[in-house]
Amino acid sequence: MLRQALPEIKTESLPGPNAAAVIARRSAAIPSAIRCAYPVVIARGEGAMIEDVDGNRFLDWIGGVGVLNIGYTHPEVVEAVKEQADRYFHGMFNIVTHEGYVALAEKLCSIVPVQGDKKRAFFANSGAEANENAVKVAKAFTKRPNIIVFSGAFHGRTMLTMSMTAKKAYAKGMGPFPDGIYRAKFPYLYRNPEGLPKERELDYYLESIQSVFEEATPPEQVAAIVVEPLQGEGGFIPAPLPWVKALRSICDQHGILLIADEVQTGFCRTGKMFASDYWKAEGAAPDILVTAKSIAAGVPLSAIVAREDIMEAVPGGVIGGTYCGNPLACAAALKVIEVMERDHLADRSAEIGRVARERFLRLQENYPVVGDVRGLGGMLGLEFVIDPESRQPNPAFVNNLVQEAVRRGLMIESAGTYGNVIRFLAPLTMTDEQLAAGLDILEASIQALL
Repeated sequence: MLRQALPEIKTESLPGPNAAAVIARRSAAIPSAIRCAYPVVIARGEGAMIEDVDGNRFLDWIGGVGVLNIGYTHPEVVEAVKEQADRYFHGMFNIVTHEGYVALAEKLCSIVPVQGDKKRAFFANSGAEANENAVKVAKAFTKRPNIIVFSGAFHGRTMLTMSMTAKKAYAKGMGPFPDGIYRAKFPYLYRNPEGLPKERELDYYLESIQSVFEEATPPEQVAAIVVEPLQGEGGFIPAPLPWVKALRSICDQHGILLIADEVQTGFCRTGKMFASDYWKAEGAAPDILVTAKSIAAGVPLSAIVAREDIMEAVPGGVIGGTYCGNPLACAAALKVIEVMERDHLADRSAEIGRVARERFLRLQENYPVVGDVRGLGGMLGLEFVIDPESRQPNPAFVNNLVQEAVRRGLMIESAGTYGNVIRFLAPLTMTDEQLAAGLDILEASIQALL
């Protein structure tokens, strides 16, 4: 059974002959800008495992880049989607009400850790759409034009979210960009300025926000500050809780809304249902939370949740769309949440993260090329460097590591401003045996390259 299987490469090389044929067709029909770093053509997937068209089996630690926290083809989710498909595929929510949309909104309002007792939720199709809609909501409520984002941020590829995203490789040649987006420094503690004392860290990064207020936009013109609780593309960097609490205080002082971008961190990835649950425990819950990816196990869906008075400030016609809250996606999401709560996948994420972190820390001790290990729960990053003294990024090693690991049956992906971080986004339904096998492959791959 593939769900319980371990990695196994059967062909003499990758891609195998059948996969090579499909990849050749891809090269002829698809824009080359949509790249794929892996010699894998999926035939089926179960749990944390992929079988390709040549019968090779891979352990997937990418999970559709955080989409598959519940794993591939979870049987209960598959059945829920089939049951909905038998009734109807589509019903635009501006035209007819379908109960799945309502039930999912009710459920999210009951579990999402945003400020306020009475909440409302609505849906879009992707993380980028959710972020864009959250900004719309914030502007409608505050009647202010500007937003603040951070270094290392990734928020999407629409025109607005490309502008919000820090890494401009994702926006090459796409300007001019929208006005009113200003950037402060995110607390990337592993790469603090040389000589910065530890006791000055918090002040240094908070002063960056004050500089934006002084040099770019006064605070009374800022609608929202948008932040990832744990940066994804930026290099799997957690936002320190003391900094988040200070950020919450700044927002409260100036009437600014705090938006948590939980597109990647939501749905048990960090050891809680949402990473903002950690914020809420410290009295620093966000005003608006956006989430997507693992919300519906791979069916396109995203959500925006905020307290009622914020949501009700939005004029009619400004939000919504043809496919937003599609019935199939809502059915999948309701079942995903049910399974995650029943099977305690947040606890499983914490356990997977504990085992993986212990092994990663041993790698850091044994191999100087591993510079830093960080993250929350089952969302971990390993930063690779030339040497631990200079901390010079080592993207070449990471590129080679990705290819070496996949040849051994483990799929991992890079991230980070410098492309020198390996991200750990394994499905939370992965077995203990699969986790152990993957950790062994990762270390063997590092040894082979060294």
